[in-house]
Amino acid sequence: MLLERELREVVREIPDFPQPGVIFKDISPLFLRPRLVERCVEELARLFRVLDVNKVVGIESRGFLLGPMIALELGAGFAIVRKKGKLPQVAASISYELEYGSATIEMAKEVIEAGDRVLIHDDLLATGGTAAAAAKLVENIGAKVVGFAFLIELAHLGGREALEPFQAPIKTILTYER
Repeated sequence: MLLERELREVVREIPDFPQPGVIFKDISPLFLRPRLVERCVEELARLFRVLDVNKVVGIESRGFLLGPMIALELGAGFAIVRKKGKLPQVAASISYELEYGSATIEMAKEVIEAGDRVLIHDDLLATGGTAAAAAKLVENIGAKVVGFAFLIELAHLGGREALEPFQAPIKTILTYER
C-alpha cells in the first residue's frame, strides 16, 4: 500500500489530453525519484520471478522506460514492440483497434523465438488492446506469454477482460477506478 500511495502522489493527471474528456496519467515525475523507480521495478518483477521469464517485451514508447529494468531484474532479455514503420526488419505485425482509432504494431526479426517465455510490459493498462495485440504477436511467433506487468491500470476501461484469453497473470501497482 505504501508503494501505491507514493506512486499516486507522483503521477500527474493532465485533463483533456490527448483529446477532450481524457485524463492523461503522466508518469514522468516518477523518474525524478530513483528509489521509487527501483521499488516499482522490484514490485513489477516480483510475481514473475518463478515463471521462468526469458524475455520481456516493452510496448512503445512508455513500455521502454521500465521494461529494460524489469528484464534486468528477472535476468531476461528485452525486446521492443514498435508502431508501424519504425523497425528496419520486421518479423511480425498486427493491426488492432484502440480507444482513439486503430493502430499497427511490429516486432523485429529474431528478438523473440519459438519457446520463449515472455512477460509483456507497458506503463498503462486501459482497454487492453495494445497489450493483447503484443501478446498475439508473441504467440504468432510460437512463444508463450506468461504474464503482463503494468505500472497503472484504468480499471473502468476493462483492459483485464481483453487479456483474459491469454490466461496469464496481470500485475499492476496503481489502479484508478475512474
